[in-house]
Amino acid sequence: MTAHSATADHIRTGGPEEDGPEIFEHVMGWTLVVVVAMLVTQLGLL
Repeated sequence: MTAHSATADHIRTGGPEEDGPEIFEHVMGWTLVVVVAMLVTQLGLL
């Protein structure tokens, strides 16, 4: 481990910005969960 990585407070990984609308991310995440569940049910995989 280098001195720079040891002192870094937060390392960016290219994900969504942390100051964005969190409610939108939660809604879209749950929407994805529901869509996948409906797809699994319709295909008879469960």
